[in-house]
Amino acid sequence: MLTTSEASAAILAAMPGFETEAVPVASATGRVLQQSVVAERDQPPFDRVTMDGIAIAFADFDNGARQFLVQATQAAGDSVLTLEAGKCIEIMTGASLPNGANCIVPVERIRVNDDLAEIEANYEASLHQFIHPRASDHAKGTELLTPGTRISPMDIAIIASCGMTEVEVSATPTIRVISTGNELVPAGEPIEPHQIRMSNGPAMIAMLEQHGFADSNHDHLVDEPEILKQRIAEHLEAASVLILSGGVSMGKADYIPEVLNELGVEVIFHKVSQRPGKPMWFGIGPNGQAVFALPGNPVSALVCCRQYVIPALNAASGLHEPPPEFASLAQEVTFTPKLTCFLPVKLVSSVNGQSLAMPVHTNTSGDFASLSGTAGYVELALEETTFAAGTGARMHRW
Repeated sequence: MLTTSEASAAILAAMPGFETEAVPVASATGRVLQQSVVAERDQPPFDRVTMDGIAIAFADFDNGARQFLVQATQAAGDSVLTLEAGKCIEIMTGASLPNGANCIVPVERIRVNDDLAEIEANYEASLHQFIHPRASDHAKGTELLTPGTRISPMDIAIIASCGMTEVEVSATPTIRVISTGNELVPAGEPIEPHQIRMSNGPAMIAMLEQHGFADSNHDHLVDEPEILKQRIAEHLEAASVLILSGGVSMGKADYIPEVLNELGVEVIFHKVSQRPGKPMWFGIGPNGQAVFALPGNPVSALVCCRQYVIPALNAASGLHEPPPEFASLAQEVTFTPKLTCFLPVKLVSSVNGQSLAMPVHTNTSGDFASLSGTAGYVELALEETTFAAGTGARMHRW
């Protein structure tokens, strides 16, 4: 049986990468960038004025001049004027600095009468004040974004500023989420006392979408080997990633491992030394499809989806792996099984800014209602049994 780190490594080693595609910039938010984004021009592309006011030659001010004849007005987007000796130019925020000017005096510090601008008494100006120098943000040709970046709204501003209308990103994988079990009934349909509502599939679809994987559909299959084989074969043809829930443990109706084997899916591993989610199964299909078979208990399924499926999809998309996050346990935790414990937690902050993980104990791995309000789960090492309050633990946000 693999450890959790061995299971993660095995998945990443076997996971095929996704192809790339060009998409319009307007559709690129949340996608994983697969090209460098290089500055089209210096930023700013000119010496940019940062205050409304007047543009002057600082030497005139330094020599005692406090009154300046207004030569002209220059707004943002206007052609650049050349300042005449001893005069000023009324200037607007965002405008290009006039030739010959090297100081901006704010409009609040001047009074203008009959085209004569007078600077208030005792005002202290300085050379280059309120001027954003050309290329001080970055120079033309600077690499602003690198492959492996998940594109944010701020990144869209960068891409647009480089004059790009489309960008190369990782293709969105086609994902099929399959819930198995005779006992499952979708919301909105009549239900018998011995049945349960289907929740894993909708929750995992939502988790996938939350992490940027929107091309996913859900199917429900009963525990009949021939039906499972036929329908899973159809999904293997249609999708590059399959996520199954249920039928993967050791019961008589747990047909999934056998069915996947008959369909030519090569098992990479079955079972991980963790709780919840020990029966976790992973394999690669005959055409390179990634197949994740997760336990049917809701807490187990959601933890395994977040712990293994999401990182695998991110890696296949070429996404840079984020640095690990840690939190301190808010209270002592005892966990006696020789398994890695994935413990749901709520996050609170101490007065000194420390992130504290407040354990939320579920009433078995079927108690998905307890997960509401949790930020994620902490990973507690299998080598220990008692974890004191204040112990640092790896945090995995949902």
